[in-house]
Amino acid sequence: MIRNFTLAYRAYGQELVSHAIENEDYSLQIVDTPSHFSVTLCPKHELKLRDFIVSSYYEFKPQDWFYAGGYQSWTTSREYRCTEVQRNFIPLAKATDFTYRLAGISSDTAFVPYSEQPGEFHSHCYTYVRNREKVKLYGSLNEKTGFTWFRVKMNENRFEIHKDVEGKTITEPLVLLDVAIFEGGYDEVFDAYFSKMKMPKTRSGFMSGYTSWYNYFQKIDEHIILRDLDGLDRVQDEVTIFQVDDGYETYVGDWLDPNPKKFPHGMRYIAEKIHAKGYKAGIWLAPFNCQIVSRTAKEHPDWLIKDENGRPMLGCPGWGGAYTLDIYNEEVRAYIKHVFDVVLNGWGYDMVKLDFLYSQCIQPRAGKSRGEIMCDAMAFLRECVGDKLLLGCGVPIGPALGVVDACRISCDVDLAYAGKYYNALHVNNEIPSAQNAILNTVFRRHLNGRAFMSDPDVFFLRNDNLKFTDEQKLLLAQVNNLLGNVLFVSDNAGEFDETQTERLRKFLKKTDRKVTFAQWSAPHVLRLSLAGKDGEGLLEFDLKKGVILRDE
Repeated sequence: MIRNFTLAYRAYGQELVSHAIENEDYSLQIVDTPSHFSVTLCPKHELKLRDFIVSSYYEFKPQDWFYAGGYQSWTTSREYRCTEVQRNFIPLAKATDFTYRLAGISSDTAFVPYSEQPGEFHSHCYTYVRNREKVKLYGSLNEKTGFTWFRVKMNENRFEIHKDVEGKTITEPLVLLDVAIFEGGYDEVFDAYFSKMKMPKTRSGFMSGYTSWYNYFQKIDEHIILRDLDGLDRVQDEVTIFQVDDGYETYVGDWLDPNPKKFPHGMRYIAEKIHAKGYKAGIWLAPFNCQIVSRTAKEHPDWLIKDENGRPMLGCPGWGGAYTLDIYNEEVRAYIKHVFDVVLNGWGYDMVKLDFLYSQCIQPRAGKSRGEIMCDAMAFLRECVGDKLLLGCGVPIGPALGVVDACRISCDVDLAYAGKYYNALHVNNEIPSAQNAILNTVFRRHLNGRAFMSDPDVFFLRNDNLKFTDEQKLLLAQVNNLLGNVLFVSDNAGEFDETQTERLRKFLKKTDRKVTFAQWSAPHVLRLSLAGKDGEGLLEFDLKKGVILRDE
């Protein structure tokens, strides 16, 4: 196959772009077989890298679907046809500071261009082209040198593999690309890919229970948590974990300062109450972030990642703005290790849900690329958490593989099925809604049980503080139960009637049915083929409306 190479780098004080396999600055060592493609860059002196692209001809057929895997946990992931468009920001977001402060901060737009032309799509870490039931999968085996992403122009029969190596400085040989290629059925190729990746078997499993976020958000206290803990008593046999989400800390970043008015007995007391019910205790943290007003940010400005102007970099627009701690600062590493030691060993929590992790790698630094930084960050977190459970969230998918025990694979579900009113404007690809969450859960189903326990976010059965029809609630719960191995409800089950209680018991207990195939059957309509001990079945639903069309 004819392939074209492009390396962008800096040398001699100049920005250079070369298409050569060898020149006075470097040589490329290439392995190109039907099942493996790799490129090693051998520098002849110090090079500062920016980008690497391999492009080739690919004959796309009219019935082909391209899988566009999202950058991080929340990013929209789905199959596309050549007539469709992968959207980015609305024009208003592009034209204002809103892009940086909200829409772009959690996305890949800093290093991936969106053409917004029909048939032009991109996918992170791995991708596939599907024609009916035949799948050809391309999967990166190494994200430690930089993020790998795939781009296609289906209407021009063009296929590209990119490596984001911006900021990486090298003097020794570097494996730029290491991509495995598989052909076969859907499950067959993903079994082969994750086998090749040597995913730890301990990362598979199942958890079901409760999280506090989607009923109260930060407005939790000891009374609410213990009341909702007692509320699960009627379904106790189906519960394995109870998670306290954001709102217990005084400020984000000051994790060891629980709010004394809200939690007068402290967080160890809560963990003990959870354990007394026979459940594992989970707790939420954003370990790399600290609110602008936090004690940590005020007392340790030298701990914060700085932007190109030397100002603390915004890592998250939430909580009135939050900065990001630099993991390459030894004092920061010591602080984060101490936090985990207290939370896991002192307070006694069994699982940590770690959120907004993308913030660590927004910009390259320290001679490292974004992907290298993120892989370093995930290895550090795994070291901190040890044998306890780690649930990743807001994390680029590639660096999470083989590291986390569980991972969010969807955006937040929101309290309205279609999300906020501005969702229709398409602010970004991480915008919350149950629609987007279900979409991701269906098209990222290959991760569940192979890479980690997939967390499709919560389902709801309550009637108040929610804008869902009954059918939309049942659809969300059913999809989560089919395709997730982390099943969380966010309701006070103590207020449930008998029907709601029986539904909760049903949806917290993992079904034996498996999804054997999934495809679009009409605009907005998804059809899932099922198999189980009672034979084959079908679930078909209108994703836009949240209406179940067939369930058999």
